[in-house]
Amino acid sequence: MTSAAYLPFLIQALLAGGITAVIIGASHLLGQRAKGGKIKDSAYECGVPAEGVVHTRFSVKFFLTALLFMLFDLEIVILVPWTFIYREFLAQGIPIVGPIMFFIGVLVLGLVYEMKKGALEWEK
Repeated sequence: MTSAAYLPFLIQALLAGGITAVIIGASHLLGQRAKGGKIKDSAYECGVPAEGVVHTRFSVKFFLTALLFMLFDLEIVILVPWTFIYREFLAQGIPIVGPIMFFIGVLVLGLVYEMKKGALEWEK
């Protein structure tokens, strides 16, 4: 492959980096911390100073729910493209059902483990 084939990727990476730098720079220059006001280091929510306890403690269930969401979100990210290219793999004679069944099996084992540990019981 020639280096010209990588030009779209390079342009996209430069645009993503540039937009990120502009947004972070604008936030730093124009944001709440740059104002030098009395609320510089306080919690900030939607332009309204926070009331009450600022740093509340979260239950472990919150983080467990987030991890479970990430696990099954990853599953969708893998399975959706697989469904689109399934016919192409079959046409080329590449066995793809075995590896994807192994992937789904590992996810099912993870789900069974979470169920046995009680991670899906919200009432506790």
